[in-house]
Amino acid sequence: CNKVSSSSCVSFWQCFRALCCKGPPPPRPEYDLVCIGLTGSGKTSLLSQLCSESPENIVSTTGFSIKAVPFQNAILNVKELGGADNIRKYWSRYYQGSQGVIFVLDSASSEDDLETARNELHSALQHPQLCTLPFLILANHQDKPAARSVQEV
Repeated sequence: CNKVSSSSCVSFWQCFRALCCKGPPPPRPEYDLVCIGLTGSGKTSLLSQLCSESPENIVSTTGFSIKAVPFQNAILNVKELGGADNIRKYWSRYYQGSQGVIFVLDSASSEDDLETARNELHSALQHPQLCTLPFLILANHQDKPAARSVQEV
């Protein structure tokens, strides 16, 4: 600063602070969601894709996992619950605090599995902690030859 005029120095530091020292960006709102569906419906693959993770080595969730899915204007904290028969009875223990539900179903599954998925969806829609929340129902695996249309699902 001593080699330039003091007004130039002040100007430089004002610009520097304006560009570099703004502090952290304002926090994005965070929303807590629960992601449910039968085993093999594609919950883990969906969340991995949203988090830009490699699709390699995806393993079915046996209990639960939590992922923060960043978007430009918000962060979704998603609790993914395993869909195995012996785990589904515990789903409701993880509903508290949820602000929305993602229900993933395999649109190419057997008729029996589709009926089980319908029953689980209806149960979630009627659950006191979820019944007033927004639901996203995702008919996954539309790329498979046996996939049912949204109307059929």
